[in-house]
Amino acid sequence: MTSLSRRTMLKAIAATPAAIPAIGAAGAVIGMPHIARAAEFELKYGNNLPLSHPLNVRANEAAERIAKESNGKAVVKIFPNNQLGGDTDMLSQVRSGGLTFFTPSALVIATLVPVAAINAVGFAFSDYDQVWKAMDGKLGAHVREAISKVGLYAFDKMWDNGFRQMTSGDKAINSAADMNGLKIRVPVSPLSIAMFKGLGAAPASLQFSEVYSSLQTRIVDAQENPLPIIQVAKLYEVQKFCSLSNHIWDGFWFIANGRAWKGLPADMQTIVANAINDAGVAQRGDIKALNQSVKADLESKGLTFNQPSPDSFRAKLRDAGFYGEWKGRFGDEAWGLLEEAVGKLA
Repeated sequence: MTSLSRRTMLKAIAATPAAIPAIGAAGAVIGMPHIARAAEFELKYGNNLPLSHPLNVRANEAAERIAKESNGKAVVKIFPNNQLGGDTDMLSQVRSGGLTFFTPSALVIATLVPVAAINAVGFAFSDYDQVWKAMDGKLGAHVREAISKVGLYAFDKMWDNGFRQMTSGDKAINSAADMNGLKIRVPVSPLSIAMFKGLGAAPASLQFSEVYSSLQTRIVDAQENPLPIIQVAKLYEVQKFCSLSNHIWDGFWFIANGRAWKGLPADMQTIVANAINDAGVAQRGDIKALNQSVKADLESKGLTFNQPSPDSFRAKLRDAGFYGEWKGRFGDEAWGLLEEAVGKLA
């Protein structure tokens, strides 16, 4: 997610407060319990999202639980909203040990661990049941093992970053046939560009700041983003239809510096891991609720929703050689584990 998208997400969350648990007043650092003595283990966590985002709400709960269950021996200090730099900076810091924890999206950590991007294969997941079957199961374990080989530790439970959906101006996207020649704005991502080309569309990589005006002036006919971004960017003013295509799912890996993690005593590892994994599962529910409330708001503003089957899209991508190409890139083992969860792709 770009920094601009994160700013828009903050506005989206502010617009739908009922979907998110409340977080107490916090300064630059949250997750610091009031204890009389210095902590034996000070764990520094950086992320790129605002305090009000469910990721930080739940991370703060995890920090409080860790402090309580460790009797103050372990303290998690949370630095939200890019306070310690952007994704590239924080990834470097967690590798060097300057940060204990970081939550990069799978596409960010894929710059180090290419197989981590496998969850973003086009139309791989039809719904959240398939996502968690894969990422809480064998595919997730495979990716965590790959992450461990670059000196990082990945916790068992991924946190949610949401599905991407397509909007259009002239007609609803009901099947892959509706993609032919469609001028659609996409982010600068080789996986995304390859997917839309495989569908017969004409993808255009534009900065997010250009999306509204490009749709308004018909430079492009369509775009794709998570629902909260569609809401806060007011794309419903220049688009009529929203296809709940779930064409790409992305999540956050909660990772730790490998040396720092191994340096924690076993009892501390158990306390920290349980708190972080439980918080991650709770955050998934928050994101689901947020998306439901945003959908209702967008419908009230006149956006028409439909939910197409992934079958025709998968068939077209298969025929275009998209799945075969990316199977080769990710490797037979990882691809086989993906297909175990979602069914045959390539």
